[in-house]
Amino acid sequence: MWNYAQIFNNTDMKLKLTLTAAAIALSCAAAFAQNATPELEFTVVKENPITSIKDQHRSGTCWCFSALSFIENEIMRAGGEEMDLSEMWIVRNIYFEKAVKYVRLHGHLNMAVGGAFHDVTKGIEKYGIVPQEVYEGLNYGTDKPVFGEIDAILKAYVEAIIKNENGKLTTAWINGLNAILDAYFGVRPEKFTYKGKEYTPKSFAESLPVKMEDYIEFSSFTHHPFYEQYIVEVPDNWMWGEMYNLPLAEMTQIVYATLEAGHPVAWGTDVSEKGFNGGKAIGVVPESVEKNLIGSDAEKWGKLSEAEKRAKINNLEGPMKEMTITQEMRQEAFDNYQSTDDHGMVIVGTAEDQAGNPFFKVQNSWGESGPYKGFYYFSLPFFEYKTMDIMVHKSMVPKEIMKKIGLK
Repeated sequence: MWNYAQIFNNTDMKLKLTLTAAAIALSCAAAFAQNATPELEFTVVKENPITSIKDQHRSGTCWCFSALSFIENEIMRAGGEEMDLSEMWIVRNIYFEKAVKYVRLHGHLNMAVGGAFHDVTKGIEKYGIVPQEVYEGLNYGTDKPVFGEIDAILKAYVEAIIKNENGKLTTAWINGLNAILDAYFGVRPEKFTYKGKEYTPKSFAESLPVKMEDYIEFSSFTHHPFYEQYIVEVPDNWMWGEMYNLPLAEMTQIVYATLEAGHPVAWGTDVSEKGFNGGKAIGVVPESVEKNLIGSDAEKWGKLSEAEKRAKINNLEGPMKEMTITQEMRQEAFDNYQSTDDHGMVIVGTAEDQAGNPFFKVQNSWGESGPYKGFYYFSLPFFEYKTMDIMVHKSMVPKEIMKKIGLK
């Protein structure tokens, strides 16, 4: 026979135990939440207007996408209309220039997709520029850039020209090169109509409220004298373009002054750095991962592989103590192949995390992806450590620095 009193007592006990367990769980969760490191949260301090976020897709042409986004932003800053300029116009013409130089140097040049900001400014000076709607440059059946095939074919073609057994180059090889480029990118228009007016590529460039000769590049390394021009020794600088060498503090000063005045900054950097997290759209350089880990994670650090260490860095959350960057650290990383020019972007503003640490807001060219829809946040130490070069309008350079480099 059922003992209803016992049943009710047991049920009451179970209820009490359940409620007690729930209370403990909630208490533990609250305690964990209080002790857990929060995600980074950014407050934008200064943000300058930009054109649309672009997508370079499967092409190594960040140098072109970032430089043209920079120029588009500059056009708006100068009072011009928002426009979308053709990246593939520049890429097609620069590929031609690079191929010719590669053959002239008997193959002793980097015949690859990489480039530099001055490729774009010099390309516009020589070839002009056209709107995106005039020259999409996608003549191979896709709606976004996919360069695996074209890069392989171009490299094979110029190698064949160099290795030919004729003893000298024929008069046909330039025509062959142009035929390949036209097949993939499309025939270049000599004239076009844009918003009811006829232009040539050069006259369209001349109609813009910005001039390419007004842009200047800076870097910061100690193996060349400060305040002088030098050719930065990286494979992607196939054009052998020169830039001015400045102390790190003065290069950083230019960036802040430029952003504060409402201009963007074209930024060449190294996103192979362990502290860059593409998924979270942030770049940091933790002072010491051990100091940002707790408990058993910190104890195990010395036993981890490099891949495991990088994963730990990527999983760090919230404000963290970062390295203090020196000129010597930058140089050592460059000399030891720890820093390279592997990505170009546009710095468009400044921001702070919830602890007040300074960051830059950056426009990327990987589409409207990630938590910030195509924008990324990089800490000041990351900028100081991993900047290869910057390009700015020369009017943004403080007068005392212009005087030091011998310009007015």
